[in-house]
Amino acid sequence: TPYVHNVGLELGGKSPFIVFEDSEIDQAVEWVMFGCFWTNGQICSATSRLLIHKSIKEKFLARLQKEISKVPLCTPQELLEGGLEKTSGRLGPMISKKQFEKVTGMIDRAKASGFSLLCGGNPRTPGYYVEPTVFVDVPTDSEIWTEEVFGPVLCVRGFDTEEEALNEANNTRFGLAAAVMSGDPARCERVMRNFRCGIVWVNCSQPCFTQLPWGGVKRSGIGRDNGDAGFWSYLEPKQVVKYVTKKPFGWYSPRFEDSKL
Repeated sequence: TPYVHNVGLELGGKSPFIVFEDSEIDQAVEWVMFGCFWTNGQICSATSRLLIHKSIKEKFLARLQKEISKVPLCTPQELLEGGLEKTSGRLGPMISKKQFEKVTGMIDRAKASGFSLLCGGNPRTPGYYVEPTVFVDVPTDSEIWTEEVFGPVLCVRGFDTEEEALNEANNTRFGLAAAVMSGDPARCERVMRNFRCGIVWVNCSQPCFTQLPWGGVKRSGIGRDNGDAGFWSYLEPKQVVKYVTKKPFGWYSPRFEDSKL
């Protein structure tokens, strides 16, 4: 090949968010919404697969549905002119007609398959707006559960045990990000260490810092951006070895040691 270049690839994901039974419901709802609906779901690290403990699942879903109903749509211009302080809208349009059609197509196929729809699922016009959409108890081999939607679509499943939740969280060809919420620091530590991904959020989802490495494992890509790891990607290490003795190296000993040269 005429060229050989370093390459870093961040290829998206289908990130899980595990919420345990000792989580504070209001806090969990806020972070689940932010984790999936921030930037209208058009973010590669969106925690769009929610795994929630069955003992709090119904209570959580009721509160989630209530809070989603309060989220107004807004145009980018409204947000730009009013700012976060003056504009109540937190959900904008899809970036393009192509993306709008992709997202609504995936929603329509999930609805046609008979999956349980908690809320949303409809386009809003004029413009390329999609309502925050939540599907519940979808099959783990379904398109909506396994494929990156890149839109405001959340899929929810319940679990009974920590082991079950971790197995399902890691049961994906992607490995960009994951989140865990629990009032037990030791449990958060265990889950964090067992996630197979490049980014983990504990008791939150999506806070991003340029000082920290960004990237994933498996089919979510190779290499890292940001932080020291991203900086080193642009440098080339050089190995230097210096021999500091007058003694023969000795590989061909004793012939060279006996030589008069």
